[in-house]
Amino acid sequence: MNNDICYLGATEMAAEIRAGHLSAREVMQAHLARIESINPKVNAIVTLHAEEAMAAAAAADEAQARGASLGPLHGLPVAHKDLLPTRGMRTTYGSKVHENMVPTTSALVVERQQQAGAISIGKTNTPEFGAGSQTFNAVFGATRNPYDLSKTCGGSSGGSAVALATGMVPLADGTDMGGSLRCPANFCNVVGLRPSVGRVPQVPALDGWDSLSVSGPMARNVEDLALYLSVMAGPDARDPLAIAEEGARFRAPLARDFKGVRIAWSPGMGGLPVDKRVVRAIEAQRKVFEDLGCVVEEACPDLRDAHEVFMSLRAYAFEAGLGAVMDRHPGVLKDTIVWNIEEGRKLRAPDIARANKLRTLLFQRMHRFMQTYDFIVLPVNQVPPFPIEQQYVTEIDGVKMESYIEWMRSCYLITATMHPAISVPCGFTEDGLPVGMQIVGRHQGDFSLLQIARAFEQACDISGRRPAIE
Repeated sequence: MNNDICYLGATEMAAEIRAGHLSAREVMQAHLARIESINPKVNAIVTLHAEEAMAAAAAADEAQARGASLGPLHGLPVAHKDLLPTRGMRTTYGSKVHENMVPTTSALVVERQQQAGAISIGKTNTPEFGAGSQTFNAVFGATRNPYDLSKTCGGSSGGSAVALATGMVPLADGTDMGGSLRCPANFCNVVGLRPSVGRVPQVPALDGWDSLSVSGPMARNVEDLALYLSVMAGPDARDPLAIAEEGARFRAPLARDFKGVRIAWSPGMGGLPVDKRVVRAIEAQRKVFEDLGCVVEEACPDLRDAHEVFMSLRAYAFEAGLGAVMDRHPGVLKDTIVWNIEEGRKLRAPDIARANKLRTLLFQRMHRFMQTYDFIVLPVNQVPPFPIEQQYVTEIDGVKMESYIEWMRSCYLITATMHPAISVPCGFTEDGLPVGMQIVGRHQGDFSLLQIARAFEQACDISGRRPAIE
């Protein structure tokens, strides 16, 4: 019975609570039992507030009995990535530097979930300061892929993806710079959206003009993800890049006709090295789009200079955000973070100016390309899940990677374009490892992106396959 509750969709679960068929207490008890059973095997939830969550569930039921107004996430357990400050809840950033930190305020994205009636149960694992797409750190260790415990779950929102895939929560948040919402969703057979910059305001933020990092939703299906985004999204005057559109728009029906919609099909992503198992899984789904009425054509946008743009601006962001931390705590941060900070310290004003000019040209080329095509289909990751002992991928299809992040080009090149992108399950390798598909939408076209992702999901239903872990 507990598992039946835990694998309900978030939208259905919220409706059952609202109708009185389930209580918030029953839902919370089921999820806490699931966490007790499964989490020791995967290490996804690293801080748990079970007593506080049960008390909040009781308060939610009492409020409902009084006839109080109920938010769209009323009674739903949620978990927050350990990069997001959460008031009264240990938040470590996956680093020894903040191992015992308990914030006194929460990030806006956390506040909005709680205001919508969600109940925060704990924090999900992440690599140190979110650096890298393999979820491990010196505080909590590694998070394992529930489809194969010997493999990584990806990252940096790896704990969130695993908690979702195993039914420990119906919704979990995350952040994405170079693919941190998309990669773990891909590796764990769930859905992860990198929303448009400003769709989910970044409060607090060290750099209000940062357009690489975003916060966003993860869920087990697109409908639930849209519901979750509707709560996260919406303007906030404290974020200079915030989009003015209200989040409630994402609670509108997602169904639409896709006849004649043009899709650029690029499983090889213009010549990037991509594992053949990934290509096969994506290619197998081309007919799904054609059956939906889409016009599918082999095409890829001109992404030249996107690598330089991303690497330069990422290095700048690491120095700005973590340079002082490294100086105060020498020898504590992992070597890949130190490398990124040092790369940032090499930059000069002409380097930053060049990166921004190249990014402007990249955006303009992407805009012209998207006047012809409504969406682009690409790989999320260039490889399937790899051994958990391996910190990062060093070679793909015989091509050596130059840095610990380069194997994530298929994600971070899209980041540099400032276009929204979603990872949606599309298949499995011969040995049962999940493979996702990255769909990219037009600038600020998040709603249309959710529509095509839902149509694809409904047509192939790969996301319904659960991990065997019990």
